[in-house]
Amino acid sequence: MTEKYVWYASYGSNINTERFLCYIKGGKPEGSTKVETGCKDPSLPIASSTFTMNYPLYFAKEARKWGSKGVAFIDLTEDPGCATLSKKYLITLEQFRDIVSQENNGIDFHIDMDEVIKNGSKVFRDAWYGNILYLGEEEGYPVFSFTAPWNINDVESKKPSHAYLTTIIKGLKVDYPNEEIFHYLQTKPGIKDHYTEDELKKLIFRS
Repeated sequence: MTEKYVWYASYGSNINTERFLCYIKGGKPEGSTKVETGCKDPSLPIASSTFTMNYPLYFAKEARKWGSKGVAFIDLTEDPGCATLSKKYLITLEQFRDIVSQENNGIDFHIDMDEVIKNGSKVFRDAWYGNILYLGEEEGYPVFSFTAPWNINDVESKKPSHAYLTTIIKGLKVDYPNEEIFHYLQTKPGIKDHYTEDELKKLIFRS
């Protein structure tokens, strides 16, 4: 792979640009308890836009930096009838590697991105975000994301914290109206079974 730039597509808290830039420049995101180290190259993304993934969104595990509550993942089985909202950022390949490293507790790793493109995904670590996915090409650049190496039915759904979900909501509000965000989120595992309609609406309309 010779491209200098890649699209990183986020479906979770990084859909919020302010939160995402903590992975680029360093800093503590609102609602999180962890200070991110940032990328070695703190240059801002050269472009960003909405992106739709055909992989189901769900919330699971318990992230200490987000109140020991659930965080976002996408399932590994593509579903053409599923539309997971995301935001993609055009960044350098090295920045993408740094972001993946930060999501994996700062580990140093190597992965052949051409292999990811060829196979559609590559597990480099048996960890929450140790699986890199290739999601196609947009405007001449490959689109990558990352998620867990397990399937949605292999893990118990968990309620995301108000702070974590609010971070996602604020990111979605840049491009989508409140009612659409409500209907989008209320069906997701981790939300539909843990949030009442009133609780979810209060978060959305007050964010």
